[in-house]
Amino acid sequence: MARKVRRTFLYVLVLVFFLASVYRHPFCDFISDELLLPSSVPLKAPQTNVAHQAIDENLTHQTTPHVTAAVSSVPTSSSISTVSILLQDWQVLVIVSPETPVTTDFDEFACLFLNNDTSRATPAGELSFPNRTLFKCELPVRIRRRLPLRQPILIKSTGTPPDRKTPAPELLRWNYVVYDSLTTEDDVVLFVKGLNNRQGSGRDPKEFKCVFGDDPINGVRTAVTSSVQEVFRCQRPDLTAITPSGGERIKVSVELSGVNLMVPSVAYYTISPSRKVANKDEKVNLCACTMVFNVAKFLKEWVVYHSKIGIDRFILYDNGSDDDLNEVIEELIQEGYDMKTLFWFWPKTQEAGFSHSAIYAKDSCMWMAYIDVDEFIYSPSWYKDSSPPSKSLLKSLLPMPRRYSDDHNEPSSSWSSSSSSSLSLPTLNPRVGQIRIGCHEFGPSDQKSNPKEGVMQGYNCRRKMENRHKSIVLLDAIDDSLLNLIHHFRLKEGYKTRKFNIHSMVVNHYKFQAWREFKAKFRRRVSAFVVDWTRQTNLKSNDRTPGLGYVQVEPRGWPRKFCEVYDNGLKELTRRWFGVESPSGYSMVWQS
Repeated sequence: MARKVRRTFLYVLVLVFFLASVYRHPFCDFISDELLLPSSVPLKAPQTNVAHQAIDENLTHQTTPHVTAAVSSVPTSSSISTVSILLQDWQVLVIVSPETPVTTDFDEFACLFLNNDTSRATPAGELSFPNRTLFKCELPVRIRRRLPLRQPILIKSTGTPPDRKTPAPELLRWNYVVYDSLTTEDDVVLFVKGLNNRQGSGRDPKEFKCVFGDDPINGVRTAVTSSVQEVFRCQRPDLTAITPSGGERIKVSVELSGVNLMVPSVAYYTISPSRKVANKDEKVNLCACTMVFNVAKFLKEWVVYHSKIGIDRFILYDNGSDDDLNEVIEELIQEGYDMKTLFWFWPKTQEAGFSHSAIYAKDSCMWMAYIDVDEFIYSPSWYKDSSPPSKSLLKSLLPMPRRYSDDHNEPSSSWSSSSSSSLSLPTLNPRVGQIRIGCHEFGPSDQKSNPKEGVMQGYNCRRKMENRHKSIVLLDAIDDSLLNLIHHFRLKEGYKTRKFNIHSMVVNHYKFQAWREFKAKFRRRVSAFVVDWTRQTNLKSNDRTPGLGYVQVEPRGWPRKFCEVYDNGLKELTRRWFGVESPSGYSMVWQS
């Protein structure tokens, strides 16, 4: 009996020490769902310091009425108005209000938290519609279990911290927030986390209302006309009923009608339609859109190649890059390439970003190719032809819509002729609005580091079977819901999708690169509905790398993985098109 008591006591003692260590030293590098979930706040609750009222911002002059000189050195005001969102990995995104823009040195700021702990505020870019400066800082370890988590104050990194007279609002949670908006000629498009959580599905739009104005109680409400994935489309408000506090900027959110709950929001409605990529008279035939993160060393190869075969304009959604991307883009612009960049910091929102682009680029692009920077469109017929690269190579494959006939019943279309293309083209319906191209996935091909001549020269061994596809989409044909699964869009009624035979047209996807490059992407899965590689769930998903598991450790034999077929077609073609002989040796035109 005494032995059992001693054994039980030892078990209890070990358990106590274990739980204590977990509490003191959180071992997870991601935030649990419980910490990310917001508290439900009734719309008609008292308005004093309500953390999750949708359109109340963290006005620091309200929470810190006695501001020290450390903050007053900001020239626009004695305090900086901000709102902060808790992201994964304990990162806090601090958004500076357009009413108090930061005009001083961005490297001189810090985040001051409730217990007077600080962390460095790193510049993180600028949001559009309207323009707002972003900072990111890390939530100090000491306050990660002190619920509710409070928003920090943005201060100068030197000087005496200001006194807090009232508690700061709660941190907004990334998985439950209206994070962006876009105004069209006809409606307002909101991008919302936390309401539609299943891929390709949406709740009944009648369950929601869009709310415009600084006052969530008396704001103007309009109907939601579409609710799919993270995209909500709202009717535009009656401006005579709104008195905006920021000129043409009006705060906007989504209300759950039946329960009178408002979703926290950092989005604004702009009275004038949001700016476009280019003026209507600058509309081009074919654009390419992609979401990027730290791709500076890969971008030039991708742009030079696709520009030569028919892409007129490149639209990049920058997902928070901190490499030399801006410098590379500026260099490409100086060389004559048409490059447009939109800062899109939001994590795991690739579907929403592409939905955004379908509206943002509609007046400046007729067709849009949705491909990543490690993906290259290619036809084996080009290799057999000795002609130089031509912008007609891709454009000759697109059905070019003509104007509607006088009765507006059925538009006609035709194929552009091109002597340089002998593809076996699919038979196209006059209303084809989307073309699918299958992918071949290439492996590391014995590379230990990024090939200096580029991915098309460095990786030449791939998996045998076709895997997934990419699309070129007629923007006018995209359904009003903007539903997409990254690889393709839902089309309006009457439009069709056609797929190329893999032997006629293919996307070379240099997916499994040298381990040093591949592991950098391990945690950068940007689509909302793709499983997080670092979580031990759904290990057999097709979105996972075979054999990789969920740990960021190089699998045994990685350099030779996914090598089933040697494929040198595009490698030899681009060497012929873009190779340059010089006294120092052979190189490709995109090499620095």
